[in-house]
Amino acid sequence: MAWDASRPVPWRRLVNEWLVYVAIMFVLLVLFFDNQSLVGLIAGLLVSGPLYLAFGYVLAKFGYRRKSLKELRAETSGKRAPSTREAGEAADTPAPGPKPKPAPTSRTGGGSGGPGRPGGKRKRR
Repeated sequence: MAWDASRPVPWRRLVNEWLVYVAIMFVLLVLFFDNQSLVGLIAGLLVSGPLYLAFGYVLAKFGYRRKSLKELRAETSGKRAPSTREAGEAADTPAPGPKPKPAPTSRTGGGSGGPGRPGGKRKRR
C-alpha cells in the first residue's frame, strides 16, 4: 500500500500497548538485573516509547492495521454480527427447514431392483 496522509493513526492503542510493554519489562528487569544498572534500563525503556510511536505512525500511514482480539475471535469462531439491514431481511424471510428427502432409488429400496426382477424380491441361490 502507498503512503496516505489522510489515514488515521490509533494513538490511544499505540500508547496503551507501549505502556503495557514498559510495565512488563520494568518488572522483569527489576527482578533479573542488579540495582546498579537500573537507571540505564529505565532510560532505555523511556527511549523506546517515541521509537515505538514513530514506527506505529509510519505503519498506520502505509495502511497497516492490526486486528483487535474481538475481530480475531469473530474470525476464528466463524461468526459475524449481522448488520441491521441483514437482520431486518432475515426477519422477513422464514427460516429454512430441514432438507427434503431425496427421491427413492433402486439402492434405497424404492426401485424395481433392476431389469427382469420384481421389486424388492431377491434371487435365491
